[in-house]
Amino acid sequence: MIPVEITTRHKLFRNYEGFSFFIFIFYWQGTRDKSTILNHERIHFWQQVELLFIVHWVLYAIFYLAGRIGGKNHDEAYRNIPFEREAYAFERQTGYLSERKPFAWIKMLK
Repeated sequence: MIPVEITTRHKLFRNYEGFSFFIFIFYWQGTRDKSTILNHERIHFWQQVELLFIVHWVLYAIFYLAGRIGGKNHDEAYRNIPFEREAYAFERQTGYLSERKPFAWIKMLK
């Protein structure tokens, strides 16, 4: 079933417990809250689908770089990406994806 969920032995990029890329969701086997991580990454998956993957990745990089250029540190720039803001805001709401409207991340723009 898509997205394909893949367990990893180590955290991703040194400290991330989950990562969504293309049709894959990678998550660390030691995560304490698997359902939250998977829900967070499924939100990212649908963000990528609605932006045909490539556009999502380009926008993600632009939002991140804009934050860094604007003086934010890595964590602040990362957390202020609209895609991340949506995923963090709704990662604990298990029914969110069934009600989510396309391009819901736009509401997270500042």
